[in-house]
Amino acid sequence: MKLGVFTVLFADKSFEEMLDTVKESGLHAVEIGTGNYPGNAHCPLDELLESKEKREDYLKQVTSRGLIISAFSCHGNPLSPDKEFAAVSHDTFVKTVELASLLNVPVVNCFSGVAGDQEDAKHPNWPVAPWPNEYGDVLTWQWEEKLIPYWKQWGKFAEEKNVKIGLELHGGFLVHTPYTLLKLREKTCKAIGANLDPSHLWWQGIDPVAAIKILGKEDAIHHFHAKDTYIDQENVNMYGLTDMQPYDSVRTRAWSFRSVGCGHGLQEWSDMMSALRTFGYDYAVSIEHEDPLMSINEGFMRAVKNLQSVLINENPSSMWWL
Repeated sequence: MKLGVFTVLFADKSFEEMLDTVKESGLHAVEIGTGNYPGNAHCPLDELLESKEKREDYLKQVTSRGLIISAFSCHGNPLSPDKEFAAVSHDTFVKTVELASLLNVPVVNCFSGVAGDQEDAKHPNWPVAPWPNEYGDVLTWQWEEKLIPYWKQWGKFAEEKNVKIGLELHGGFLVHTPYTLLKLREKTCKAIGANLDPSHLWWQGIDPVAAIKILGKEDAIHHFHAKDTYIDQENVNMYGLTDMQPYDSVRTRAWSFRSVGCGHGLQEWSDMMSALRTFGYDYAVSIEHEDPLMSINEGFMRAVKNLQSVLINENPSSMWWL
């Protein structure tokens, strides 16, 4: 496995400064935002698509430091009823896949998207209960009329470009659990897989090790995010796990994102690394920093230190003791 980082936390640094920071921290991979929610601080998407020379120089800056680009990330909402935002999300996604193909970056990470409740809706709608029955009807319409048709077409597009799609299982979007990911994959193509982020599994009540086993059996883990979640049970009792308080309301929120090891113990993180190896994932473990209690540097370095202690770096030896 290769320890890496989702470089959006270094958006205030230049491309070269960011790469130097990553190398000096002992990491080996970078996941780079190309636009939409992550921004494009380190990836001038249009410039790189237009110029082979600029692409070659861009990649050389990475490889000369002993790094790889594990993924490009362009999380947006191509199914949004906000037509302008949907168009930008989609356009950025298409360009990102094209750039990934040109630079031999194997994965593009994004969200599945979520539609409104009908064609003339003004806002996205994320149903979370099957009753009253209208919610179930909305969900069926979203899947059959929006989600599946979109990813049938654009999953195939990515597949033809030899690029895998890592959908982040994130609440608020139609693909947010192992089941919904595998359902969409079955209805579309094998290019569709997970950018598995345990932080979003924990707050939904899903055991990440179990999710790794479920998805790993189907070869459906394309990328992995390393971010933790602290569950405050007293606050869960008040607000529930679908807590809508702002993320900065840390004292009262039911759960908050934390740096690796600050929400769950290193034994649980070690178990995840072992499960990833057991079920065939031997690629990037990409740190994502969204800890409201720590500075960028401290949260990042805490994650680096903790992950370096549990990451499985080398291939297994032959079973010499048998």
